[in-house]
Amino acid sequence: MQGTVDGFSYGLVTPLVAYLMACLGGALGLRCTTRSMLVAQSWRPGWLALGSAAIGSGIWTMHFIAMMGFTIRGTPIHYDMPMTFASLAVAIVMVGIGIFIVGYKGARGTALFTGGTITGLGIASMHYLGMASMSLDGKLEYNTLTVGISVAIAMAAATAALWAAGQVRGLLWSVGASLVMGLAVSGMHYTGMAALSVHLHGTAEPTAGQSPAALLAPMLIGPLAFLLLAGVVVMFDPLIVMGKPSVVAVEQRPGIPAHTHTAHNPQRMRLRARRTVEHRGPRTPQNR
Repeated sequence: MQGTVDGFSYGLVTPLVAYLMACLGGALGLRCTTRSMLVAQSWRPGWLALGSAAIGSGIWTMHFIAMMGFTIRGTPIHYDMPMTFASLAVAIVMVGIGIFIVGYKGARGTALFTGGTITGLGIASMHYLGMASMSLDGKLEYNTLTVGISVAIAMAAATAALWAAGQVRGLLWSVGASLVMGLAVSGMHYTGMAALSVHLHGTAEPTAGQSPAALLAPMLIGPLAFLLLAGVVVMFDPLIVMGKPSVVAVEQRPGIPAHTHTAHNPQRMRLRARRTVEHRGPRTPQNR
């Protein structure tokens, strides 16, 4: 028996909130990725790890907030908690692999394509593993072509977002990229949902059960708290949090625009000359 699916049982509330969460995770993650390209080598893994966790948590939270509005008439929906949180881990790990590739190899060429592809596959894997965590008296089936389109959207969005993060052009640039990424991630989600059809077994009596919102809300507390803490960290000026960016680290970063290099930046040249004088000490007859 064909099940009647409703993905908007709360109207536009869940899609809008889900989109905002995707944008929040994307903004925090992309900002962390950008900062990793402007700090000393020893700080870079920390920024990239924080960015990976922020983007992964953002897209996972977006997915399950959207799923709060998903119902199937005639059968209650339950969620397997271990598999649900496994989808979060998959998102963070695969997004992290893509971000670390771009963070160390630069946001261009093969590195950008590889990082964007892995990150996009991580977004898609999170979505379909999260869908697999649902248990109901029926079977989920997907249209292969539509699934392929949803995966392509995820990969294209991830590649574009990582490219934007690699441009190192300030906060507004990252915010704009996060809005685009949030739109693409939400588009990927609802494209994937459009590929879904449900066939009910009809062997069990319909029961009321708990609403999806009541089931999912407790599981969202942890990732939401993490995103809040990450937001507090990113809101502070990294110059205050972790000290001044390393000039050498910026010069050695592949993919950094030429205007950020010392040779093209008089202010950095003066700073470097001053540091050299301070290191050598004042001129005396002994060190002339």
